[in-house]
Amino acid sequence: MQFSKVLILALMGLSLSACQTVRTTQGGTVGIDRTQIMSPLVSSQSLMQQATLSYNGLLQKESRQGTLNPNPAQTARVRAIVNRLIPQVAVFRPDAVNWKWEVNVIASPQVNAWCMPGGKIAIYTGIIDKLKLSDAEIAAVLGHEISHALREHAREQASEQSLMQLGMLGAQLGGLGQSTVNAAGQLYKVGVGLPHSRTHEIEADRMGVELAARAGYDPRAAIGLWQKMSQLGGSPPEFLSTHPSSQTRIQDLEVYSARVMPLYQAARK
Repeated sequence: MQFSKVLILALMGLSLSACQTVRTTQGGTVGIDRTQIMSPLVSSQSLMQQATLSYNGLLQKESRQGTLNPNPAQTARVRAIVNRLIPQVAVFRPDAVNWKWEVNVIASPQVNAWCMPGGKIAIYTGIIDKLKLSDAEIAAVLGHEISHALREHAREQASEQSLMQLGMLGAQLGGLGQSTVNAAGQLYKVGVGLPHSRTHEIEADRMGVELAARAGYDPRAAIGLWQKMSQLGGSPPEFLSTHPSSQTRIQDLEVYSARVMPLYQAARK
């Protein structure tokens, strides 16, 4: 038992020492310059492989249910928007242009959209229909989701979780009681985990408006989008949420949509 403890602690030390501080993207006009800590236990390649498997499984399921791309015109509309966004990702990370991008529309009342690692995208009819999204607003939604993938936020979150779990294991092996370990985990969540998640959302908002502007979509549409989203209600207090409040996002988007307006104007010429 003592040997097992020593071995686990040694592995924890190696994992912590091997963590890398990286910049997954270039700054762009919006100036994203935060460095990220990535664990060697979580690789970009493995996440992309897992994402592809999960995405293909989801498409098969939705296809069997008749909910995959039920409206050809709507699917063509969404894909046309994404096809304008994809070339713009080069400003943040040139390698992403060559990802195996794919986008599909899923018939569901959910107000949701996402982009998996490696560029696997889905948008739900609920967000398009309930919010009556314009093309520019769809570009804002998908630009935001694409930005999460570019910044590898999923990998960063997985890295943080793996390191937190290692830390809690070390605390238990060090003799701390379970209640103390649980309290430390909750403090980590509120003090580190949730703020980092909110940082991810702000980064994706800012990058998303730049992608949209470069693609020729009015970046101010992101402001209107969040005004619509705020009317849905039901948000928890910001400090207990993975997302900033709608008002916080709107205020930030007002600043950054103005910053990228020249890009939009140049793309429209």
